[in-house]
Amino acid sequence: MEKPRQSWAGLANISFGFFGIQIGFALQNANMSRVFQSLGASLDDLPALWVAAPLTGLLVQPVIGHMSDRTWLGRLGRRRPYFVAGAVLAALSLLLMPLSPVLLAAAMLLWLLDASLNVSMEPFRAFVGDMLRKDQHTSGYAVQTAFIGLGAVVGSLFPYLLDHLGVANEAPGGGIPDTVRYSFWAGGLALFAAVMWTVLSTREYSPEEQAAFGEGAEAHADTSAALAARGSGPSFWWIAAGALLTVITEQFGLEKEVYLLAALLIGYGLLSYIAIRLARAGRSQGMLASIVGDFSGMPPIMKRLAVVQFFSWSALFIMWINTTPIVAQDFFGSADPDSAAYQEAGNWVGVLFSVYNGVAAVAALALLPLLSRRLGKAKTHMLCLLAGAAGYASFFVIKDPQWLIASEIGVGIAWASILAMPYAILASSLPQAKLGIYMGLFNVFVVIPQLLVATVMGSIMKAFFPGEPIWTMAFAAGSLVLAALAMTRVTAPGEA
Repeated sequence: MEKPRQSWAGLANISFGFFGIQIGFALQNANMSRVFQSLGASLDDLPALWVAAPLTGLLVQPVIGHMSDRTWLGRLGRRRPYFVAGAVLAALSLLLMPLSPVLLAAAMLLWLLDASLNVSMEPFRAFVGDMLRKDQHTSGYAVQTAFIGLGAVVGSLFPYLLDHLGVANEAPGGGIPDTVRYSFWAGGLALFAAVMWTVLSTREYSPEEQAAFGEGAEAHADTSAALAARGSGPSFWWIAAGALLTVITEQFGLEKEVYLLAALLIGYGLLSYIAIRLARAGRSQGMLASIVGDFSGMPPIMKRLAVVQFFSWSALFIMWINTTPIVAQDFFGSADPDSAAYQEAGNWVGVLFSVYNGVAAVAALALLPLLSRRLGKAKTHMLCLLAGAAGYASFFVIKDPQWLIASEIGVGIAWASILAMPYAILASSLPQAKLGIYMGLFNVFVVIPQLLVATVMGSIMKAFFPGEPIWTMAFAAGSLVLAALAMTRVTAPGEA
C-alpha cells in the first residue's frame, strides 16, 4: 500500500501549527534584545542572556524526537501530544514575558519559552515525513516554510503596527513598552489557536497503518551495536577538550559564557562514556544509549548537511542578536535603550524581519521549486545561501535604513532555503521509524552554532571591535559563504 496523496488543503493543515509557533519565535527573535536592554542589560550582556534559547534546543530536541518516535496515544496520535504540551507552555510564557519586573525573570521566561517552542517544533519536522509520501516531501517542507515565513511576518510586525495605531512605544521611566506587551499577549493566543488547528484537523497514521505502507520497519543501521563496539577514547577527548577550553578561558580572560561551552563538551564526553558502558552491558534500548548511538551513527548525507547547517545557523543567530543594536546605533544614531530613537529602531527591525520572512514565504512556494527543478536541490541551496551573504554584506554600504529592505530580500531567500532544502534532501534518506530522533539530532547542528555565537562572539567583539556591533554582519556574511562551499560536498538523492 501507498500513503494517499495529500491535497494542498491537507498540506496546509499538516503545517498550519508552524504558523503559530513561528509567531512565537519571531516575537522572541525581534524583541528579546529590546526587552533585555529595556530591563537594564548592557550590549555586552546580550549573548549570555540569549544562551538560554539554543541551550534548551540542544537539550530538548533529541529527547523529544526520541520520545515521539516511541509514542502512540490512540486518537491523540504520536506527534500531536507534543504539539499541545509545547503550545500551552509557550502561550503561557508569551503572556507572562511582558510582565517581567526584572532582568532575571525575563531570562528565565525566555528559557521556558524556547524550551516550549522546541517541544512543539521538533515533532512538526517529523510530522511531515509521517504524513506524506516521499514524492511529496519537497512540497510538504515548502508549505511548512511558507507558514513559517507568514508567521514570522505577523510576529515581527505586531509592535510596528500597534505603534501606528497609537499604542505607547515608550514606557514611562523605562521598561517594556505597551507595543511589546500587547504583541506578546496577542502572539500567545495566536500560537495556541494555530497549533490546535493542526491537532484537530489531522489524523495520524497508526503503527499498523505505517507498517502497511512499508514504513516503520525499514532496514537501518544498528547504532546500538556500533556504540557497544566503540572504544572510550573519543569520550575522553571530548572531556579533555572541555578542560582545555576552561584553562584557556581562565588564562586569557575570555567572556564567562565560554565556560558554558566548556561544560557542554565535558558533559557530552561523560554522557557518551556512560552510554557506551550501558550498550556494552546490553542496556542499549534506553534513551541515553539510543540517542548517543544514533548521533554517532548518523547517515553520511546527514553528516555533510550538518556542516552546512552549522555555518548557516551561525549567521542567522548573529543577525537575531545584533540587528537591533546595529540598526539603532548605525542607522538611527542612538545606543540608549531608553531613547525614542532606539525604540523607533526596534520597531523598524520588526519591519525588516517581517520583510525577510515575507520574502521567504513567497520564495518557498515560487522560487525554490523553480530553481530546484532546473538546478537540483543542492545547487539551489548553494545559490540561496550566497544571496543571504550578499544581504548581510550590504549593511556596510547602505546608509539609509529604508534601503535595508533590499538587504532583507537576500536574507529572505537564504532563510527560505535553509528551512526547506536541507530537510527535503534529508527526509527521503531517513528510516521512518527513526524520523523523530534523526530530525532532533539534525537540529543539534542548528543549536550548536547558536551556542558558539552566544559564547564566543562576545569575546571576539570585545577584543577587536568594542562598541561596533555592525562588524558582526561581516562574520554572518562569511559564515553563509562557508555554508555554500560546504554544499559542494552534498549530493541530493537522485541528482548527479
